[in-house]
Amino acid sequence: MSAAKTKAEQIINDNSVAVFSKSYCPYCKATKALLNEMGAKYYAIELDQVDDGAAIQDALQQISGQRSVPNIYIKKQHIGGNSDLQAKKGDLPTLLKDAGAL
Repeated sequence: MSAAKTKAEQIINDNSVAVFSKSYCPYCKATKALLNEMGAKYYAIELDQVDDGAAIQDALQQISGQRSVPNIYIKKQHIGGNSDLQAKKGDLPTLLKDAGAL
């Protein structure tokens, strides 16, 4: 298994909410704004600001089938991207509470 895949899986496993993001991405910003608005504790990694970002992005495709960012996990479950998260807005407080992120 690649080091990037191990790192990605460790981030997903170690954080109740994990957001794989890029600092300049408007959809990533919308995702983090929604989580901040909800008062969620989450871990975000900016793939454009880490040396192995491209490799992590490739690994995410192997893990979830999604390569695009934001790539969001709550309680180790792949949620999808920003539009998927926004669509779950009504369920989000419960999801975040169950994950221990509120």
